[in-house]
Amino acid sequence: MRMIRGKMQDWPLLVGTIMDHAERVHPTREVVSRSVEGPIHRTNYGEIAVRSRKCAAALKRLGIAAEDRVATLAWNTWRHIELWYGIAHIGAIYHTLNPRLFDEQLAWIINDADDRILFADLTFVPILERLAERCLVGRKLVILTDRAHMPQSSLDLLCYEDLIAAEDDTLPRAALDENAPCGLCYTSGTTGDPKGVLYSHRSNVLHAVLTGGADQFGARSVDCLLPIVPMFHANAWGIAFAAPMVGAKLVMPGPKMDAASICELMHQEDVTISAAVPTVWIDVIARLREEGVGKLRRVLIGGAAVPRWMAEALDDLGIALCQGWGMTEMSPLGTTSVIRPGMEDFTREQRVDYAIKQGVPFYGCEVRIADEDGVSLAHDGETSGRIMVRGPACVGEYFNGAGGNVLDASGWFDTGDVGTVDSFHYVSLTDRSKDVIKSGGEWISSVQLENEAASHPGVREAAAIGIPDPRWSERPLLVVVRNDDSAVTAGEITEWLTARVAKWWIPERIEFVDALPHTATGKLDKKVLRKRYAAEGAQAA
Repeated sequence: MRMIRGKMQDWPLLVGTIMDHAERVHPTREVVSRSVEGPIHRTNYGEIAVRSRKCAAALKRLGIAAEDRVATLAWNTWRHIELWYGIAHIGAIYHTLNPRLFDEQLAWIINDADDRILFADLTFVPILERLAERCLVGRKLVILTDRAHMPQSSLDLLCYEDLIAAEDDTLPRAALDENAPCGLCYTSGTTGDPKGVLYSHRSNVLHAVLTGGADQFGARSVDCLLPIVPMFHANAWGIAFAAPMVGAKLVMPGPKMDAASICELMHQEDVTISAAVPTVWIDVIARLREEGVGKLRRVLIGGAAVPRWMAEALDDLGIALCQGWGMTEMSPLGTTSVIRPGMEDFTREQRVDYAIKQGVPFYGCEVRIADEDGVSLAHDGETSGRIMVRGPACVGEYFNGAGGNVLDASGWFDTGDVGTVDSFHYVSLTDRSKDVIKSGGEWISSVQLENEAASHPGVREAAAIGIPDPRWSERPLLVVVRNDDSAVTAGEITEWLTARVAKWWIPERIEFVDALPHTATGKLDKKVLRKRYAAEGAQAA
């Protein structure tokens, strides 16, 4: 029997078509950056499109070809945006490097990716100098600045503005299959060596379309979007593609990520939507309480669980919270918090209950929970299991085959998260599989314990880990950072928790510290805490 094909145009989903569209339809929409050199820089999508083609021509002249990896060690600025699109224009692969990683990790990642060339902001020249002998020999190095600000260095450095000034903007886009590789981002390596996730043009475009249409998060052309989340963190949450796709104004914070600088940009540029991990919002919310929220109406928070106090504070300020959940392997978003039919008459307390869950899968990301044998479990809001995902923007295998086969027989990817799915289809994380505390054969959710502790008015941040126990195998230890003006005691926190969690969840021990360790992506670094406290726990056991 002859197969009948659809009679529509064969129009590949390429990242470059996003900037083509922005240039045609939204050419004057602003992109505002706090430059690394200091001043506020203003450009627009039309100018970025032109400069991205100049960048593509320069890369080609330097010998960069399709599928070559081009590393970026850079903040959120207009140059980083145009560089991504310039790299994609010739079919090469942008590879974001996280400057918050240790030098050893960066060297390992650069060598594993086999980057041909590396573009870096001025801030990171000292990192390049430290890495030179380990991983940069034979690789071209370009500094994202102009001739007047080029640094003195022992390295052979090229100037970005000089590089693209010599080019014209007429280079045709490479003829590519939509499944060609486009971007490379490495996991944080919390359970071994980092693993590369290789995004395709198709996956990036679809992720931008799907997140752009997701309830609550979707930006519009009238919006002004401030992505505090760095472009080197989990594919920039797709914002570098979603914003020009709809023509939203972009405000890029550059290297100044403190609350004062962020809030200054919010008010100065009339930001309506912003996105960042929870730790950033702790200080930003404090300033917004003092200075007012301006036109900010919605925030996307991801990367770690949102504590209850934060959801309540945003609600008090009249700012809608959209919690997103996902991971590098999911491009990275897969769910967003939404108001579902049947939730219209919820009380404030019920609304907050759902705001601190991880949200509902949007089209293009299927979610199920399974037991240790891979058997699907009930979506009843109570049965907890391993969260599995699949979809067009979910990883199929890691770069260079790291980790072997990562999908089960039906094509599901195990996220490593443990949680529930309820009748509203809300995903709620109870833990990472490696972080869950197993006490007397029962599971204690470290995430819930942390959220309840952090909701105490005297607590800034909390982390729960399991430590060895002679009777129960493991018991929870709570590590707490007090608010600046707080003198809260362990007894007061215990009393607070007693009214909020099961009695057997209550930690026998609470430690106070000045600061908690975080990973390079802003998550609590529990392996550091375990190493710090495990020895004394084992001795007691």
